[in-house]
Amino acid sequence: MKTSLTKRITPTLIGGMLALSLMLATAASAQEIFRWVDKDGKVHYGDTLPPPIEVKSIQTKKLQDSVVEQEAIPYGVSIAMKNNPVTLYANSCGDACASAKALLAKRGIPFTEKNPESDVAAATALKALAGALQVPTIVIGSNSLQGFEEDGWNAALNAAGYPRFNPNLRQSAAKAGPKAVPADPAK
Repeated sequence: MKTSLTKRITPTLIGGMLALSLMLATAASAQEIFRWVDKDGKVHYGDTLPPPIEVKSIQTKKLQDSVVEQEAIPYGVSIAMKNNPVTLYANSCGDACASAKALLAKRGIPFTEKNPESDVAAATALKALAGALQVPTIVIGSNSLQGFEEDGWNAALNAAGYPRFNPNLRQSAAKAGPKAVPADPAK
């Protein structure tokens, strides 16, 4: 009795494992789609290569992961960005500008950086906004703050809906601190 039960279960178990392996292999290969035009001009799509005799042209398409998996910006941050975009007016003003950039980078907040020293349009906009060319100045939606004061900037960013810490957002190293000044080759 014991051997007949073993003989019935083993093939079923092996068949199930084989089916599972086949499904996993199919899912892994489903990332690549082929598009080809046959000799009659008809377009075909498939996950296998066509017969070489019947093909005029062939293209390989790589499918991307889903949008959810590719999303680098969390939903809450994207809503805050839409409703209250952040612009930082800064230049090489020293610790204040470096600290302002570091705060935004640490919190993972995407921002547009404008330098009123090198950009006439940025200087005009800053003067209209703040009444002077004072840096750093941050604009969060319609709210602006002149001079760096960490607690005030954090409160304004919190009120705009930005999270205190956002590890999912990639910030460039250039926005994390002051720009490096190249060494003078003449010295």
